[in-house]
Amino acid sequence: MKLVLAIVNNDDSAVVASALTQEGFFVTKLSTTGGFLMVGNATLLIGTQDDKTGRIKEILKKYCSTRKQLNRSSNSFGKGLDRDGLGDEVVVGGATFFVLNVEEFEKL
Repeated sequence: MKLVLAIVNNDDSAVVASALTQEGFFVTKLSTTGGFLMVGNATLLIGTQDDKTGRIKEILKKYCSTRKQLNRSSNSFGKGLDRDGLGDEVVVGGATFFVLNVEEFEKL
């Protein structure tokens, strides 16, 4: 048995959780915050059989797209309206995928 931890963008979390549920996976969603942009993410906890992790990865690739976003960080406050004051363009989205071995599982 495996435990998959998938960290996804909030904008993608509902659709990817729905797709996983439709495929028969049990998904627990935790609200989390990323350390780089300090914006909301969702961490999905998915318990599954060893041979099903590949399918989870396929679903994440399909529904967790990357995109560019303007990061208006607090560093840009007070710089005025010059080009450097508007923030930086960063890539957001995608998924971070961890697979952990589960020693014991019991549903009570």
